[in-house]
Amino acid sequence: MKRDYYIMSNARIRRKDNTILYESEDNKKYIPINDINAIYCFGEVDFNSKAINFLSENNITIHLFNYYGYYTGSFYPREYLPSGFLLVKQVEKYTNYEERMKIAKEIIKTASFNILKNVRYYSNRKDGLKDTIKKIEFEREKIDDAGDIQTLMGIEGRIRDTYYSAFNIITNGKFEFTKRQKNPPDNAMNALISFGNSLMYSTVLGEIYHTQLNPTISYLHEPGVRRFSLSLDISEIFKPIIVDRIIFSLINEGSIKESHFTKELNFCHLNETGKKIFLREYNDKLQTTIKHRKLDRSVSYKTLIRLECYRLVKHIADIEEYEGFKMWW
Repeated sequence: MKRDYYIMSNARIRRKDNTILYESEDNKKYIPINDINAIYCFGEVDFNSKAINFLSENNITIHLFNYYGYYTGSFYPREYLPSGFLLVKQVEKYTNYEERMKIAKEIIKTASFNILKNVRYYSNRKDGLKDTIKKIEFEREKIDDAGDIQTLMGIEGRIRDTYYSAFNIITNGKFEFTKRQKNPPDNAMNALISFGNSLMYSTVLGEIYHTQLNPTISYLHEPGVRRFSLSLDISEIFKPIIVDRIIFSLINEGSIKESHFTKELNFCHLNETGKKIFLREYNDKLQTTIKHRKLDRSVSYKTLIRLECYRLVKHIADIEEYEGFKMWW
């Protein structure tokens, strides 16, 4: 079974026969190419052209993160499942505003449903979340009446602000958190959210690559220059299911502490130990399986992301109406 590889230390990556040779100061490892799904680079990693070509030939994406652990870019190999038909249809769904709004609304409905599911889950264990649930439900009722993307994004923003205001209750106030701050994160909670969201974005991008979808054509987020905006769309659905649940678990179980962060003026980020703790939990979550209701078989969380892409493909190809993945547990 293929797996993701997370490189934390400074290393060199070279091709050696049908393997990838990983070399760092204290480690040397030969990795069979068929074992690699994607590579995530958090340290300073040198790739020679032979390694890059070999990885590309085997459809392996490489995701790059800066010193602070935040996503900076990806090596996205040449598409190996091109479909001119689907590309035309994907563009048509974007240029037809009514069709674009239909998809965008479903993304917001699904993401907010999963957010609400999280809050309800913790409301059975903690007091003070009933008002949060009411506010989110109130905003969700406005989704169908939204007439444009800007209004829809405004609804999404208010839902997330309300949701984030509940984080102190969910995590027993272990980390001070008053509001979402992205650029740069100013406290431990914001650092966790930003780090987790960067991982989610790159994971979704990797799953999109293995479908016929074009990652630059999106529906909720405006397609822009130098970004894979469809990954942003699909990430909205899975951040509550994967990233937020991991954050709550790590904090409530005491796995992540203040000592796992570095603070520089108004900037806070996970240190190397903190990143390793989060990555271990993240990788375990992606590999965890659940019994899928419709498929009647166990699938991993990571497979759920791929299946979401396929659902969108079916909608774009006018085979089946798109319905986003909603948590039932």
